[in-house]
Order: sequence, then structure tokens, then C-alpha cells
Amino acid sequence: MATTHVPTARMSNPAYLLPGAAQAIQELLKASRQGGAPESILELVHLRASQINNCGFCVDFGAKSARKAGMSEEKLFAVAAWRETPYFTDEERAALELAESATRLADNADAVPDPVWDAAADHFDEKQLASIVLMVAITNFFNRINVSVRQPAGTFPQP
Repeated sequence: MATTHVPTARMSNPAYLLPGAAQAIQELLKASRQGGAPESILELVHLRASQINNCGFCVDFGAKSARKAGMSEEKLFAVAAWRETPYFTDEERAALELAESATRLADNADAVPDPVWDAAADHFDEKQLASIVLMVAITNFFNRINVSVRQPAGTFPQP
């Protein structure tokens, strides 16, 4: 029988240790939702970037948040393989590809190539793109904090 490994955090979340950090981060997150991008799109890009970065805390939180926002189980389980499944709209695919490119900056000399950007711009206006880009950036920020301190999944109040 396999044993269950329950990781423990190396330290408290840095955002809560430094005065004003958590509030500033929450304000940025709130602002990222003001551009009119559909909540479902923001949930998808958050989840996909978190999967790429192996952030168990954010994958867990993001999946629960996406489910609460009405994402189907079928779609939720297929995010990591979105290219090979029929569950995503062209709009969602464009956002997911943008999220992947913006997360994997070091993988390509032209990290976010014009075709990826143009596909997203075909589906979203400038404010919506701003929301998506900010959400991807904030997600990567969260991922780097949580992976660095080994924040265990399931240790934040449910969304």
C-alpha cells in the first residue's frame, strides 16, 4: 500500500509576512478582472499556467474555483490536453495558447509569437487581452511564491 506524502510549507506565505504585500496583490488581482474577459477564460488561463509551473497549490485552488464558476468536469479534466480534446471553443484555445506562451518565456526566442498574439486578438478586445495577460502574469507570480515555499495544496479557504 502506498503512503501518502503530505508536504509542509517551508515558511509562511511571503505575501502575508511583509506589510502591505497581500493587499497590493489582491488589488492587482481585482484589477485583472475589470477588463471584461469572461471569468471562465480567466479561470482556464490560471489553471493552465499553474499546471505548467507544477504549482499544486494553485492547480488545486484553480480547479475548485473553476468548478465553482460553472466549468464542466469534462472541460476541467482536459485543460492539460486542450489541443487534443474537442471541449474548448476557439476563444478558449486562443487564450490557453497565449497563457502557455506567456508562461514558458524561456522556451522560445520569440516567447509570444505574433500568430499566438493575433489569434487571441481575433477573439478579445484590448481590455480583455489586458485582463488575460495580467491574469497569466499574476498566476505566474503566485506559482513562483507557492512553489518556492512548497505551499501544500488545499491549505487555503475554498473559493
